[in-house]
Amino acid sequence: GPLSERRLMDVRLGELPAWLATCNFSPQGLLGGVQKAWNNYYDKYINVKRGGPAGISMLLAGYCLLSYGWNYQHISK
Repeated sequence: GPLSERRLMDVRLGELPAWLATCNFSPQGLLGGVQKAWNNYYDKYINVKRGGPAGISMLLAGYCLLSYGWNYQHISK
């Protein structure tokens, strides 16, 4: 298909600058990208019939690592 409709993982390294030029970097475009990423994450790890606690635990672990990184200088003193 057209370069603008491909996902990042389907773009070859030589095509990357042209693919980035087709991306929408406006605030509305970035918000749409974040929303699409969240929906994909939610559908893959949380909204599954046989999922279990894996999706929620990954989200909490990511939050803990991010929080630790933000507070590292304060904690290390």
